Amino acid sequence: MSSIFAAIDFETAKSHHICSVGIVTFKDGVIIDEYHALIQPPNNEYNWHNQQVHGITEDDTRFSPNFRTIYPEIKKRISGIVTVAHNESFDRTVLLKTMKDYNIPHTDLVMQQRWECTLKMYRNKGYKPAKLDACCKVHNIALKHHDALSDAKACGKLYLIAQYERLPLF
Repeated sequence: MSSIFAAIDFETAKSHHICSVGIVTFKDGVIIDEYHALIQPPNNEYNWHNQQVHGITEDDTRFSPNFRTIYPEIKKRISGIVTVAHNESFDRTVLLKTMKDYNIPHTDLVMQQRWECTLKMYRNKGYKPAKLDACCKVHNIALKHHDALSDAKACGKLYLIAQYERLPLF
């Protein structure tokens, strides 16, 4: 039986308005698909603080598609499979609020009510801090922090490590 999951990360322009998505699909521990897109947020508006975090600006998304255009790509990559995020409550909430903004019913996306959360997993393992960059440093995982694709890839690798560590030792 094969094991498949998708790790996802969103960057936001302000509030829950998405400006970037990264999704990395793993099958049997191997990356089989990577997807990244810049997304034009409503009115292409940004909060200055968010720009300082991820470096994405109005100029970067001026000609990017909006969420409605990108949504089918997101749906085909996460619908019906285990979805993982480093702070799942943030990423899942951002997605659901954005879907609501675009009048896309949440039932359109077949997904678990709660995703797997590597932040919680590593907190439960005693990591302090358990932020994505700190966990990646401990496990020597390459990371360009706050780049949605890099964050998703790193999250997926952390999830694999956490799954491996759950296996009984023989």
